[in-house]
Amino acid sequence: MTGWRFGPAPFLIAGPCVIEDEATMLAIGDHLAGLAERHDLPVCFKASFDKANRARGDAPRGPGLAAGLRRLEAVRAATGLPVLTDVHETDQVAAVAEVVDVLQIPAFLCRQTDLLVAAGRTGKPVNIKKGQWMSAGGMGGAADKVRNSGSRDVAVTERGTFFGYGDLVVDFRNVAALRDATDAAVIYDATHSVQQPGRGPGGASGGRRDQIPALLAAAAAVGVDGFFIETHPDPDRALSDAATQWPLDRLDGMIERALAVWQAARERSGV
Repeated sequence: MTGWRFGPAPFLIAGPCVIEDEATMLAIGDHLAGLAERHDLPVCFKASFDKANRARGDAPRGPGLAAGLRRLEAVRAATGLPVLTDVHETDQVAAVAEVVDVLQIPAFLCRQTDLLVAAGRTGKPVNIKKGQWMSAGGMGGAADKVRNSGSRDVAVTERGTFFGYGDLVVDFRNVAALRDATDAAVIYDATHSVQQPGRGPGGASGGRRDQIPALLAAAAAVGVDGFFIETHPDPDRALSDAATQWPLDRLDGMIERALAVWQAARERSGV
């Protein structure tokens, strides 16, 4: 089941925000592997070995490169799922590409040319998170940097746009605009889109978890290619993005609804 491409739609990228202990990782991976079979849905396991943009210097960042890659390898070996992780610096790219199936560029780094080029040179599929300030047209340049460097399989992920201080909004017109501007698969990140940066305890990110199902259904209705959901067995105890991770035991129901909406919208449109 390992290996990955951004298609055919729909597909799911899911997992915890940051790599946690092996037992938690394997529990999430096992559930996602079962979900893939139950819904006949391509699923890629996502977790970050380092959260380099935490709000506070003392916030947990993850196990680091070497230990993180070992845990991702363990998930893939145990579940057969392809795995995805972020890269933050060019000198991480080669080691990460040796292990993972998909490289991801974080939203705050989506214009970093050297990082995009290094990711593209691996030839691996690359998912570029849209910066919270970026237009669809601006993301076209980011996708070109990756594609022109060697990666032919590129996706861009909509994850909301800053609205004032401490809140994000999602403009679903942007799905078609992103597809036109980038000629890439468009993914919707349902969990980061409901973040409220700086509005949680101690200046950490807060969020509106209750809004995730409706926004995911809206994304399905407008025809995104893939869904991105951070999920955890006990979200309130997650080491990162606790306010916006979706409970693992409620994931199947939300995905089932999103897939039904996605299919119904395509049938109505005659696609």
